[in-house]
Amino acid sequence: MLQLNNLAPLCKKRKRVGRGGKRGGTSTKGGKGQTQRSGPHIGAGFEGGQMPLIRRLPKVGFNNTRFATEVKVVSLQRLNDNFNDGEKVDKKSLVEKGIIKGNNRFTIKILGNGEITKKLEIVADAFSKTAKEAIINIGGQAILTKEM
Repeated sequence: MLQLNNLAPLCKKRKRVGRGGKRGGTSTKGGKGQTQRSGPHIGAGFEGGQMPLIRRLPKVGFNNTRFATEVKVVSLQRLNDNFNDGEKVDKKSLVEKGIIKGNNRFTIKILGNGEITKKLEIVADAFSKTAKEAIINIGGQAILTKEM
């Protein structure tokens, strides 16, 4: 017969551990102090007072290599050797002739190293002062694509 004093429980009683007995002194709860308490535990990088690995390793800061604009430099001597009189020199023609390599993510600067004897129309992102003077003196054109 169904009586209040002999009802079957709806759920299992929670096992109360950490009170000694046949499971050993700590009853699967670990050692003394912080490790046996409930609530906040030791952080992930804690090494028992030893200097943690994350603090032993050298710091790595900001690196600009992903964002830096690569500047390819070309001397007047190379332009003089690889182009004919009256030709137009731009990024595309420099890549086709193999003077510079790479994708489109770079800027071109013309330097005044060497001599130029041919009248060239040079389109670049930057010119050195001596390069610009040498190109204009010979009768060529130094055209800036953008200001650096």
